[in-house]
Amino acid sequence: LACTCCGWLPLIQSVRHGSKAVTRHRRPMHFTKQKLMAVTEYIPPARVVPPGAYPSQTKQLQEDNGLTLLLKRDLKNLFQNYKMLAVVQRNSSTAEDMLILRHRLFKHGITVKLFPNQVMRSFLSDSVYCNMAPLFIGPTVLFVSKEPKVKQMLVTLRSSPQMTLLGACIDNTLLSAQGVVNYSKLPSVAAVQGELVSGLTMLTSNTAAMLQHQPAHLSALLQQYNRQQSPDNGAEEAT
Repeated sequence: LACTCCGWLPLIQSVRHGSKAVTRHRRPMHFTKQKLMAVTEYIPPARVVPPGAYPSQTKQLQEDNGLTLLLKRDLKNLFQNYKMLAVVQRNSSTAEDMLILRHRLFKHGITVKLFPNQVMRSFLSDSVYCNMAPLFIGPTVLFVSKEPKVKQMLVTLRSSPQMTLLGACIDNTLLSAQGVVNYSKLPSVAAVQGELVSGLTMLTSNTAAMLQHQPAHLSALLQQYNRQQSPDNGAEEAT
């Protein structure tokens, strides 16, 4: 017995011991049994995939029909004969709006062309203008002209807010929308040619004047010297 008030401890204490861990290891399989298990192992058959369940790895080349070939021929003529081809996206524009826009652009010699985006991307993928392919997404139209009339096109587009300029190809140069705006601020070719001609004319006139000045001055000096050395001139001075 133990007295809890005095803090005595019992002489015998019962301690509960846990069960011993299992230390048995798995016995190695006999070599003959291993061979038998390997021979009789079940091998499931290959899973049969139904045809058409996965996309084909080989690309199917579709030949273009007659209409597509005709449209590609027209596009080739456009890129060869026209110096300005602008890509414009039309957002919720009605037939009446397009008719008014066509009439305004036609006054400046700009024509509106419409081609399917699939035909455009197919044509551009095999040409040097392949970087224009990402512009043809959604409803788009082409503004083409034989001369780069960028200022007239931008002025006309300001009156049509539903039309958004995406980019253009001007003089075989691909430009973004901001690049087209910067191009419109450049002086015209006639003005640049006039400034160049006037500058060259001034240079040639100055060169000719400089070349004529020295012989004229030398001739005046020689004439004065001859007059001073002549006997008639000496007699006049003596009198």
